[in-house]
Amino acid sequence: MSTEISTNTAPARGLALASHEEPSFDSLVSMGDALRRTGFLPSHIKDGVSFAAIVLMGRELGMGTMAACRKLQVIKGTVTERADSQLARFKSCGGRAQFKELSEGKAVVWLRHPNGDEHVETFTMEDAKRAGLASNDNYAKHPKAMLRSRAITAGLKSLGWEGSVGIYDPDEISDTTPEPAPAGGAYAQFVKPQPEPVVVRPKFNDTLATETPLGKARILVSKATTVERLEKLRSTADERLGDGTFTRDEHKSLCDLIHGKLDILLNAQDSGTEHFDGQEVEAEANAR
Repeated sequence: MSTEISTNTAPARGLALASHEEPSFDSLVSMGDALRRTGFLPSHIKDGVSFAAIVLMGRELGMGTMAACRKLQVIKGTVTERADSQLARFKSCGGRAQFKELSEGKAVVWLRHPNGDEHVETFTMEDAKRAGLASNDNYAKHPKAMLRSRAITAGLKSLGWEGSVGIYDPDEISDTTPEPAPAGGAYAQFVKPQPEPVVVRPKFNDTLATETPLGKARILVSKATTVERLEKLRSTADERLGDGTFTRDEHKSLCDLIHGKLDILLNAQDSGTEHFDGQEVEAEANAR
């Protein structure tokens, strides 16, 4: 009887394993494109590819799909995660933490690694001033929270916790962005200035209106003057990709044009501009 039960349950076990297989990269891209149309994803996730990259990074950190979208963000090529989220992961892995002092001038946190190592990290407003961080508005408005975050992230790295390797708080990326170096450096006075290159941006005209579906779609994008219209065109582009009308490259080029136009329209609305020049918008979007 036991042999019969084992034989009957084997297929069900196989199905259960198959149903929990992690989706492939292409499946994640498609999932991201679909979720983006719902408006449920954070604004920093622009397309299915960025969604897939965030989810894959989240897997390595032990996060679920939507948790990774909510907690992780790529800024200037660097993966970022809020300090409180890093601390929560640390504790879920068996680490312990306790603030010995937390005020608007000083943050002191005690940390114990899951392997037993201990460390006390201190970060003060004087440290922030020496590092040139005190000029940041957040340190003036929320000093206690900023000091707490810096103490956490610095402490986890000092303790050598693997989960924080290569991960930074978003504020750390903005705080440590270096100022651009002067052109030519110390020898700029001896260098003959070179003329700036001439950038030729394409001018939109009716010659772009080919009989191909992509050409017609680009015309519709160039004439769109509202965010709602552009969102609808993006949805249509996704449908055309699904039914084979557009190749993946054509779909990507059209979506890039739509995103560029969206940025320009939103910036124009913020500045109070009510007139949108189709030719200028097309040229600006293409030049991105």
